[in-house]
Amino acid sequence: MKVAASSLRKGAVVDMDGKLYVVLTAENIHPGKGTPVTQLNMRRIADGVKVSERWRTTEQVERAFVDDRTYNFLYQDGEGYHFMQPETYDQVVVSEETVGENAPWLTDGLSVILSVHEGVPIAMELPRTVTFEIADTEPSVKGQTASSSYKPAILTNGQRIMVPPYITAGTRVVILTEDWSYSERAKD
Repeated sequence: MKVAASSLRKGAVVDMDGKLYVVLTAENIHPGKGTPVTQLNMRRIADGVKVSERWRTTEQVERAFVDDRTYNFLYQDGEGYHFMQPETYDQVVVSEETVGENAPWLTDGLSVILSVHEGVPIAMELPRTVTFEIADTEPSVKGQTASSSYKPAILTNGQRIMVPPYITAGTRVVILTEDWSYSERAKD
C-alpha cells in the first residue's frame, strides 16, 4: 500500500526494494526555501542495519502489509520479552532488538501495538503516554518561579528526565513516549 512519506511515524514498516525496514525516527523538514522533505532513520528487519533516507513529503512510499494488534506486556527472561494478546490469550516472544530503546518503559500489563509480519513480531509501538513515579529529584529552590526552569529527576525505572521545580519524589508523572519528556502530573 502506497502512502505519503510525510505520514510515516516511528514504528511504521516500509518495504524498499523487497526488504522490510522499521522506522526509528521520522522528521518532516520545511526549509524556508525549497521543497519540504521527510527524513527517516530506519532499521532493516532482516539484519539490523540502520539506514537513513530522505524523501519529498509528497512522494509515495510502499508501506509493508503487517498485522498490527494490541498486546499486553507480561515479563522478560532469557528468551526475550513476552507479550499476550488480550482477546485470544496467544503469547509471543519479542526479541531484544525489536524492543530496543523501549525496554525500560515496559511495565506489567502495559498495552503496546506489535506489528507482526508472517508470524514474527518485527516492530513495537508504545502508547502515546506512560505513567511513572519519581524516585528521586533535587529539592526545589525557593524563589525559583520561572516557568521554563526544569530540574533533573530519576524515575522508578531508572530513567532520567527533566521535570518542573514543584515536582517532588513520590509524585506520579505522565511521560510522552515520542521524546521521553515530562507532560503533566498523573491524575490518579
